Amino acid sequence: MGAQLRVYRQKIKSAQTMKKITRAMELISASRIQKARARVSASTPYSQSITRAVSAVATYSNVAHVLTTEPEKVERAAVVIFTSDRGLAGAFSSQVLREAESLSELLRGQGKDVVYFLVGRKAVAYFGFRRRASERVWTGGTDQPQLEIAQEISESLLETFLRDAEDGGVDEIHVVFNRFVSMVTQVPQVVRLLPLEVVEGVDEPGDGQVLPLYEFEPDVETVLDALLPVYIESRVFNAMLQSAAAEHAARQKAMQSAADNADKLITTFTRLSNNARQTEITSQISEIVGGADALSSAKN
Repeated sequence: MGAQLRVYRQKIKSAQTMKKITRAMELISASRIQKARARVSASTPYSQSITRAVSAVATYSNVAHVLTTEPEKVERAAVVIFTSDRGLAGAFSSQVLREAESLSELLRGQGKDVVYFLVGRKAVAYFGFRRRASERVWTGGTDQPQLEIAQEISESLLETFLRDAEDGGVDEIHVVFNRFVSMVTQVPQVVRLLPLEVVEGVDEPGDGQVLPLYEFEPDVETVLDALLPVYIESRVFNAMLQSAAAEHAARQKAMQSAADNADKLITTFTRLSNNARQTEITSQISEIVGGADALSSAKN
């Protein structure tokens, strides 16, 4: 019985230690989520404005450009997957990977070869475990995105997109990331980055309105060439910020759940420990009483 009591006490101590760790991680994520949400709020209008400008230029100009022109035949497609560097965030990375797998199956069903660009150690580990190849990987700092990394990713994607498929280039670029909706909801989202799929942010004119008129200096091609890297960079950086905010929210939620489970374990093992201690005390009292009765009988 004493051994069982020691086991319960060890489990209580382990659960208390686990609770301290998970509670600390929950507080860290809670302190970082506000800054992450502020960065998302600051980045999203700029990203939308750039997309609106590119869409407007492409819509109201009769020019063929790689940014908006659909290729006659799409042979290769790139999928950029944004995951986290660390775990303990619930289903944050796994739901993005599942969404990427569904997208890959869809693209292969359309007769397209799929190449991968991975962001985050979880995606790298996932592909490494399955011995699947990837074009490039970026790890480190997924919870605190830096603009320099977004620029590096954008340059790599743009360079790959502008190459011919025979030379290892791609005809499409898709990004898969977790979009931050609220503290309890993070939704995996797929966006086709290139070519620009829809006229995003350009509304049809209403009654009494006319389409905007644009003048391009020096010409449309030069304007689109200048907007192309800015557009990719802004969308990639916004995806990184969305993913970071979603990661902090998912980790806070997971750590809160883990701390609550630790509380339940502590309560359960404390009850079992008390029962075991009470049983041990009762057994000792019974032994003392039995010994005293035996001595009394011997004297008589």
